[in-house]
Amino acid sequence: MLIIGVGNEFRHDDAIGLIAARQLRERGVPTEEHEGDLATLIDRWQQADGLIVIDAVRSGASPGIVHHFDVSASSFNRELFRSSTHLLGLADAIELSRTLNTLPARVDVFCVEVQDVSAGVGLSAAVERALTPLIEDVLACLKRSPPASDQ
Repeated sequence: MLIIGVGNEFRHDDAIGLIAARQLRERGVPTEEHEGDLATLIDRWQQADGLIVIDAVRSGASPGIVHHFDVSASSFNRELFRSSTHLLGLADAIELSRTLNTLPARVDVFCVEVQDVSAGVGLSAAVERALTPLIEDVLACLKRSPPASDQ
């Protein structure tokens, strides 16, 4: 299972995916961080059996809400990521990968509603409080994952 935290370290709450990846690593879970163009991730995840992506989102829900989407078999709602800080949004990258047949068989996306994506460092209080439930949700998702095939 490939776990990738995406975001921008210098846009306050947009760093939530990166910070979550670091906290998972502190618990012994291998993760990667990605701060660039999400299109480059398509090559990275095409060899994975499963994928978990952690990112920030602005959908209009209350800041700090954790969303979980299983997008393995159904399309990912691009409208949810209408205010993405990435050139190619996460939903676009996932759907492009699906079209190219490079999407892993299992894909789970965890997103935290953000409040502040202005320039600067540090999470808002609501997003900071979401870190613990986010980490627990990702760990629970990993426990539900079927083991990788030896073949």
